[in-house]
Amino acid sequence: MMRPKRMIILGLGVFMLFSLALYAVLDQTGRGEGYPGQIDEAQRQLEGLENKMGLLERDLDKNHEIINQLKSAVKYLSQGGVNPKLNGPIVVPGDGGGAARMDQKSADGPPPQLLGAKAHVNQMECAFAATESGTSVDVQMMDVLDELPFSNANGGVWKQGFDISYEPEEWKNKPLQVYVVPHSHNDPGWIKTFSKYYQDQTQHILDNAVEKLKELPSMKFIWAEMSYLAEWWSKTTDVKRTTAKRLISSGQWEIVSGGWVMVDEANTHYFAILDQFIEGHEWLDETLGIKPKNSWSIDPFGMSPTLAYLLKGMGFDAMVIQRTHYEVKKYLAKKQQLEFLWRQNWDKESSTDMFCHMMPFYSYDVPHTCGPDPRVCCQFDFKRLPGGRINCPWKVPPVPITSANVEQKASLLLDQYRKKSKLYKTNVVFVPLGDDFRYDKRVEWDQQHDNYQQLFDYMNGRKDWHVQAQFGTLNDYMSAVWLETNTEVGALPEGFPTLGGDFFTYSDRENDYWSGYYTTRPLHKHLDRVLEGHLRGAEIAFSYGYVYSRNSEVSSYQADELINLLSSSRKSLGLFQHHDAITGTAKDHVVNDYGKKLLTGLENLQTVMMESLYLLMLKDKSDYKSGIKYFTLDETRASHDAIPSKELLLLDEEEPRAVVFYNPLGQPRNELVSIRVTSLNAEVTDNEGNPVNSQGGLVFNQFDGLDDTFFKLMFEVELKPLSMKKYWIRDSGSKVTSHHAHATVEFFNVDEQANIRRGNAEILKHTSAADSIELENDFLIARFDRQRGFIQSITTKADNKDTNVEVEFLMYGTSRTPKMKSGAYLFLPDGPATTITGNQHFPVRVTTGPLFSEVSVSLSCVEHIISLTNTDGPESLALGIKNIVDIRQEKNKELIMRLKSGVENKDGVFYTDLNGFQIQKRRTYSQKLPIQANFYPMPSMAFIEDDDTRLSVITGQPLGVSSLEMGWLEVVLDRRLMQDDQRGLQQGILDNRRTPSYFKLLLERGVDSDSLKPSDKVPTGYPSLFGHHTSLALNHPIYTYHISMAERQDQPSLKGEASLILKGLPCDMHLVNLRTRSTQRANSVGARREAFLILHRMGFDCRYPGLRLQCMTQGGQVDTRSLFPEMGVRDVQATSLSGMKDEKNLGVQATVELQPMEIKTYRVKFH
Repeated sequence: MMRPKRMIILGLGVFMLFSLALYAVLDQTGRGEGYPGQIDEAQRQLEGLENKMGLLERDLDKNHEIINQLKSAVKYLSQGGVNPKLNGPIVVPGDGGGAARMDQKSADGPPPQLLGAKAHVNQMECAFAATESGTSVDVQMMDVLDELPFSNANGGVWKQGFDISYEPEEWKNKPLQVYVVPHSHNDPGWIKTFSKYYQDQTQHILDNAVEKLKELPSMKFIWAEMSYLAEWWSKTTDVKRTTAKRLISSGQWEIVSGGWVMVDEANTHYFAILDQFIEGHEWLDETLGIKPKNSWSIDPFGMSPTLAYLLKGMGFDAMVIQRTHYEVKKYLAKKQQLEFLWRQNWDKESSTDMFCHMMPFYSYDVPHTCGPDPRVCCQFDFKRLPGGRINCPWKVPPVPITSANVEQKASLLLDQYRKKSKLYKTNVVFVPLGDDFRYDKRVEWDQQHDNYQQLFDYMNGRKDWHVQAQFGTLNDYMSAVWLETNTEVGALPEGFPTLGGDFFTYSDRENDYWSGYYTTRPLHKHLDRVLEGHLRGAEIAFSYGYVYSRNSEVSSYQADELINLLSSSRKSLGLFQHHDAITGTAKDHVVNDYGKKLLTGLENLQTVMMESLYLLMLKDKSDYKSGIKYFTLDETRASHDAIPSKELLLLDEEEPRAVVFYNPLGQPRNELVSIRVTSLNAEVTDNEGNPVNSQGGLVFNQFDGLDDTFFKLMFEVELKPLSMKKYWIRDSGSKVTSHHAHATVEFFNVDEQANIRRGNAEILKHTSAADSIELENDFLIARFDRQRGFIQSITTKADNKDTNVEVEFLMYGTSRTPKMKSGAYLFLPDGPATTITGNQHFPVRVTTGPLFSEVSVSLSCVEHIISLTNTDGPESLALGIKNIVDIRQEKNKELIMRLKSGVENKDGVFYTDLNGFQIQKRRTYSQKLPIQANFYPMPSMAFIEDDDTRLSVITGQPLGVSSLEMGWLEVVLDRRLMQDDQRGLQQGILDNRRTPSYFKLLLERGVDSDSLKPSDKVPTGYPSLFGHHTSLALNHPIYTYHISMAERQDQPSLKGEASLILKGLPCDMHLVNLRTRSTQRANSVGARREAFLILHRMGFDCRYPGLRLQCMTQGGQVDTRSLFPEMGVRDVQATSLSGMKDEKNLGVQATVELQPMEIKTYRVKFH
């Protein structure tokens, strides 16, 4: 054995030689690919030197990590241990009914120092998560939920509220100001498709708005959905466009929010929320030259503070929300706190405060907006005049206003206005006047205008009434509030409470909790995340490809065609963020329409990505030819509601095939990839000819459905940040190389005993149960129930601690009360969930190999698979979970996966994320709330923890989650419901499909440090750096492309590796997007020479170290020069999140700095 000191000296020598060689190479390196006539020679040389320095810095970091690992290895070897990374894993297959495990020669596992590299974190950066926040606000929603009895007391005419009284002379010194705001809520798909709604109603609403607002100068109108406005704009006449522009610029017609849709706030990810805002705001800016100031979110089913943060960052002044729990509305109304400054729970100061107006009553329709008595308010919805298609359920219809009844009617209406005003702090009253798809008939405009104008004129003429009433816009109302509170434009009004927290889970009445839609139609929820990942990857690839194509004068790069494909996909993703789309709460044919748009968008993005990556990887950019299919996809979908299938790579014994891998993240990755190939025996090499360890295995279409016409090849790829890399794969025939191994498959609890061989692969079938089942790698041992195949415990080898973690599957039924049953929106279970697993034995399939092993269990309605990898990357610290669900044979059932662990999360506390952006602390209220009230949205993760252990579920699709007992986390996987739940959809959920769901299970041990532990009072939490990385890797996978053109290994036309950036981003910095800006054309868009660089500095919990993360934190700083090497950056400018309001100009050599949790957008302009 080599002596330890000699090994260190050897390592240092290798490092010095590598550094000298690197300097020599850099000294001989010519300048990068240029672009004539756009940057002078001095600037070019300066950029070249900076790029070389960046490369050197990156390689020095890499070698520093190598030296540390060598030192650790020497230390362990000197103690007589065996380094697993030097000797590799061995497979110990079970004999007939014995154990099946992935093991190491070292029985006790490696000591902590051999857990590999970990993220280097400056301890000063740990203070953020450990410092108290969220406790200094006036209203903390966690405290409110603790305090509320949820008694549902009858409040009289305002059934969910209370009696309101006032003195008529209260407004003598300061008259009541009333703003009645006409609006029309247009769902971009729900009962009808987007196109059908537009054809039948929306186009007429917008046509009428132009005509009637011009005709009726006192009438006002607000509009929110840009998807519809853009559609109308592209089809209407020049005369109507001109009139609309004038009405909007004059303020008579206000554009509110300006997003592509009114987004759902439970299931959506902040990437997609922000992207649809950018899409809408860019269209508004270029088409109308306006920037919205106020947000309008009246129909999403529960409200997230993430929206408040994003709106603040986009430069909005105020926001309006509606659907919150009726008990919360009453609580805030009693204290005149329905208008508040919404502050993020993680905000240590007040930089995120956003003015928010919460509507107080049941709905946004006319009966529930003028005041507390819907019976009275309905009489002032003049669309309901007798003879129309709708009427008042309270049996008192409206009547036309005349001189004979105006006094009585005005007095009746004013009474409601006054009572509503008592719920707010100012003398300004906001009264929406509209509903779904209102004002599609001209007569309604006249009915509402003419009758209300008479009421206003009479009220305003009665000086003793002390009221000024008029039509208005949302901006009119907010301006009046600002004026009354002496607030300057752009500032926040004083005298309003601060509020922290969110408004989930929503209930509109009794125990009707809207927690079902967190899971409804999970197949399309997952497709949403797939499209998001592809959109981001394609945006980044196109942005770099577009700049390099111009700089290299590659005219054949079809930028205009590709930006239109990108634009179409942006719109499709944006449309699906609508609160009746990603929620799964639309009719079957509408869901199909959404699904087809998503699939088309996905296929468009794959084209954009392949074309751009092809250009970026070419050694000689002039070789680029448009339309040549150089790459083929590794995975395809036959339809939007089908499970994706792997494409086959045809291997050859003579000529190896090339495969390209694309890492779209800003950090390096070592991960296992899987390819479908034609040979069980394969040889994998990197572009330098170095052999790569690989594992061959059999393919099962279903649990035991062997398909022996092709095989699964798995190997570990090592990718730099934002890079592409080529690997070569050759059929090795009957030869099994020293770097290739085969997975062994064993079945237990099956009907027949058998021993089957497929070439070198073996399948063992046993009618009995296994003696034991374990999966093991350097870090973890996962133990399984030998009879049923479900996981039982996880041992972390660094500390040899064992934690019980059990999985079971259960079903919830639905309430037996008539007209009180679960549906698309509501979750109304008939009691606790009942197990579908019990104590019975299930067929179990155990696959073991040196790189990847898994245990699969077959149940009647789900195939459950838990896997463990053995690579140099962080993925080996987590277990993978894949469930393939099929509940089409069930009736009124909801399938859940319950994790029961030994983690002692006291007081019912658990944590869920909000929009993939932040973590909200939750508490289970099993004593005062029903089961359905304790479920929350899980867009990306949930976790429970005790003093030293955290158990996290990272999800690849948004689903509902809860923790009903200590140590539990349960996830709703799918729902099949036979009836409507009385919320307007008029159907059940019966279009279930075979649906995969993907998770990562993390068991992390915390560092025992009081200084890092936040106070129990803090209402938020933070993922670990490992948790963040795992979530990013799950939702932004390594993309695989087969090279379809003939590419000889000795004469390749593509680079072996191509990095888009000089240096990886810090561990806590995420490149949200690099989005090329578009310019509007007649029936298309064009690409601008600028892009939005969007960065997010993630808050993280230092108690859980970021093991095997090859990165460091840098105080929130990013040098933009390292992101755009030799790309001819002309300018970098800070801007608002959606680019509406430009801020400081940072110049070409910009180093940007973000605070923890902050998202920032920068406008990057290129030559």
